Amino acid sequence: MTRRLAQVAKKVGVSEATVSRVLNGKPGVSESTRQAVLTALDVLGYERPTQLRGERARLVGLVLPELQNPIFPAFAEVIGGALAQQGLTPVLCTQTQGGVSEADYVELLLQQQVSGVVFAGGLFAQADAPHEHYRQLAERNIPVVLINASIEGLDFPCVSCDDAVAVEQAWRHLASLGHERIGLVLGPVDHVPSGRKLQAARAVVQAAGGVLPDDFVVRSIFSLEGGQAAAARLLDRGVTGIVCASDPLALGAIRAVRRRGLSVPGDVSVVGFDDSAFMSCTEPPLSTVRQPIEAMGRAVVELLCAQIQGTQAHPGELLFEPELVVRGSTAQAPVS
Repeated sequence: MTRRLAQVAKKVGVSEATVSRVLNGKPGVSESTRQAVLTALDVLGYERPTQLRGERARLVGLVLPELQNPIFPAFAEVIGGALAQQGLTPVLCTQTQGGVSEADYVELLLQQQVSGVVFAGGLFAQADAPHEHYRQLAERNIPVVLINASIEGLDFPCVSCDDAVAVEQAWRHLASLGHERIGLVLGPVDHVPSGRKLQAARAVVQAAGGVLPDDFVVRSIFSLEGGQAAAARLLDRGVTGIVCASDPLALGAIRAVRRRGLSVPGDVSVVGFDDSAFMSCTEPPLSTVRQPIEAMGRAVVELLCAQIQGTQAHPGELLFEPELVVRGSTAQAPVS
């Protein structure tokens, strides 16, 4: 008991007497300190006193930015199933335009005394976005795992698809088909995975003895409409191949090509990213770079459970290899 008190007190940064008051349900302790002590018990692998158990160790927040992009429901399905196998229940939190914010969801999840939180996309992937609610989770010692981006200054485990390899695969595929004027449709300027993709694209072009023109790189919001507008700008600049940072962006690019009276892949080849649901059913079927969702989702749950049980040696960022899936939206470059 004394060893447990000492370890929990050290973890939270309070006295052993304060920990004892929490464990015995005594008054005189702030709610934030009480929650921090209970979280430390879970993280260190100690069983809570019977009267304090409740549902604390059974709920895990799964925060998604949207459900319109099929990649996010796909992650939710894999992660939710893996959590259930561990006796944990996912609490799905999806944002809508003008609805509950990510910070609001974090506050609600803290009120529900969740065991941990998984973020798949969201403000953490934007370097210039507010990150205070993530720091709040860190201060409370809540186990957190991030997907596809990390937060500078916060030591959360991260599971990512290797953006550099993804772009290399897409770019070299188009280059092998004879495309020399290849454009890139990315997310916002502060979007961390998009920044990695841009860096990789420049490296690939440089390795081939060239330079990627700045006007061959267009930023967009992640939507079909955004992809269409971005691709239209690239078409004005004469590209014959377009690499996109998501499948919805790629579908928007295909629409832009057709609105010009051109064909995919006869005039312009398009490559997406994710290989989300139904991309083999589009017209033409979309060539894209597949994220290994199953393996990534299971790794996320393993990292989260290791934190909850207090057994994790922090792995930093785990990178997973993507796979190029060639379908009908890419072909030989048109003869000029």
